[in-house]
Amino acid sequence: MPSFYNQTRAASSLMRRLKRSLINPAALPRPRCFTTTEGHRPTLVHKRSLDILHDPWFNKGTAFSMTERDRLDLRGLLPPNVMSSEQQIERFMVDLKRLEVQARDGPSDPNALAKWRILNRLHDRNETMYYKVLIANIEEYAPIVYTPTVGLVCQNYSGLFRRPRGMYFSAEDRGEMMSMVYNWPADQVDMIVVTDGSRILGLGDLGVQGIGIAIGKLDLYVAAAGINPQRVLPVMIDVGTNNEKLIKDPLYLGLQQHRLDGDEYIAVIDEFMEAVFTRWPNVIVQFEDFQSKWAFKLLQRYRNTHRMFNDDVQGTAGVAIAGLLGAVRAQGRPMIDFPKQKIVVAGAGSAGIGVVNAARKTMARMLGNNETAFDSAKSQFWVVDANGLITDERQNIDPDALPFARRINEAGRQGLREGAGLAEVVRQVQPDVLLGLSAVGGLFSKEVLEALKGSTSTKPAIFAMSNPTKNAECTPEEAFKIVGDNIIFASGSPFRDVDLGNGRIGHCNQGNNMYLFPGIGLGTLLSGSRIISDGMLQAAAERLAAYMTEEEILKGMIFPPISKIRDITKEVAAAVVQEAVQEDLAEGYRDIDARELQKICQDQEEVLEYVQNNMWSPEYPTLVYKKD
Repeated sequence: MPSFYNQTRAASSLMRRLKRSLINPAALPRPRCFTTTEGHRPTLVHKRSLDILHDPWFNKGTAFSMTERDRLDLRGLLPPNVMSSEQQIERFMVDLKRLEVQARDGPSDPNALAKWRILNRLHDRNETMYYKVLIANIEEYAPIVYTPTVGLVCQNYSGLFRRPRGMYFSAEDRGEMMSMVYNWPADQVDMIVVTDGSRILGLGDLGVQGIGIAIGKLDLYVAAAGINPQRVLPVMIDVGTNNEKLIKDPLYLGLQQHRLDGDEYIAVIDEFMEAVFTRWPNVIVQFEDFQSKWAFKLLQRYRNTHRMFNDDVQGTAGVAIAGLLGAVRAQGRPMIDFPKQKIVVAGAGSAGIGVVNAARKTMARMLGNNETAFDSAKSQFWVVDANGLITDERQNIDPDALPFARRINEAGRQGLREGAGLAEVVRQVQPDVLLGLSAVGGLFSKEVLEALKGSTSTKPAIFAMSNPTKNAECTPEEAFKIVGDNIIFASGSPFRDVDLGNGRIGHCNQGNNMYLFPGIGLGTLLSGSRIISDGMLQAAAERLAAYMTEEEILKGMIFPPISKIRDITKEVAAAVVQEAVQEDLAEGYRDIDARELQKICQDQEEVLEYVQNNMWSPEYPTLVYKKD
């Protein structure tokens, strides 16, 4: 029996979870009130004068009140007019619009990178205002601080580097990491995003420059999940790079040597994990953009003993599952019909196989959650990699892809062979879903999309999920033009909706991991679960799938607008907390112990309030000086 069944206690059925999420609030008893743990209480600081103005965690700029200016020795160091945070934002936004073009570093510097530069300068000066701007304009700026612009930032990070942010652990630090973690000033860290820079988005090995992806992810943890920015830590583990261009670049900031591999590599990651969990035993570590050969191995190495998850494997899978369940609804069928979907998958890397594994587990749950169901669910997938359709005739199959290799005699009956091309597979299988996680831009060619017109589904779904934008398997314009108006389209990076004429809109759904990873992190934190189980990840995906209304779904909208990300994250986190309690993994958070948390989780509105009250908001606290 697969280890999944041994590792995870029986999860609630899909229908029971959905029913629980749709409880009528009017029928609920009045919820209890909780102390807001991320509320507005005075903050003690141990610095004054210019030291405060130069500290982005505490700097308020012109918003310091006159009493604070006297208390903190700031009178005369700022213009006399005290401004509200709203006035500060208005002034910043005017400047941003004016400076966008001026901030460009020559004609090759795109406008998005200019915006990133301006926002980054604000981040360096005033963190509270930075997150206030980001939250208020999340639809516009999420693509700047995260995908797709963050890919461009990582490619140019050595030239963009101005102020250190996060921590760097390198192969040269072996034996020193346990002491190094105490160089970080925060006594409490709730969330770490760590990368080794080996596979940044679809851009390949960017070495130490990959720190940009960890910084961007944590910006979204703060903006979407309300994780306190003083308790997050971006981390780069620099074990070298196999990018010859970087090795030869005299301005490159990382180790100019080839990557460690094998046991040496594992030893570095082990030492890092021991160090951070020794100093911060309750921290959650998200692994980000590790190359496929290590992503699964490290996940299996740590997931049963540490609070960690891999967003490329598990987060991407969760968002894809939510989208796939939404696609079933959009086809006018109940979600319980998901195990009947025929799915062709382009890409057999960590993301592709992660999605297929998660989809298989979801199908198995719906089919009875037993070994027979788990075994039969794999027959719904046809996995195609760079060498074509994967069958059991393939030599040296990646062990992670092996369970999904089609039997050659079965493939033959479908008119397919080992290594059959993607267009041929789509033509013969006539799938309900074409799922792209290949990182190959334009892979869904005209021939492939033409083949999808033969789908047996009345509304086939196309998921072009690879990031950044240039790696998307196709554009929504191409999909709607070639396959037709009656399709569902989703992508990993943002695209504009398509005007189909006559007032009709072809919706482009961005299947962005930010729908899930902030809620997974926040829910794990607030539950006190010692691990992040498959059931908790499944609960997150199912809650996201249920978030959309029936009316929205029938219009082809399977993911909600990014503007609702705080509310989406609250719902997802609540589902994760409830699942942790149900699996008896929850140990509580701060002054809420496991028994009290169990009572809270019996009431849907109460658990939502619990989550809401523990989400940080970017408001200036009152600062009170205290000598060390």
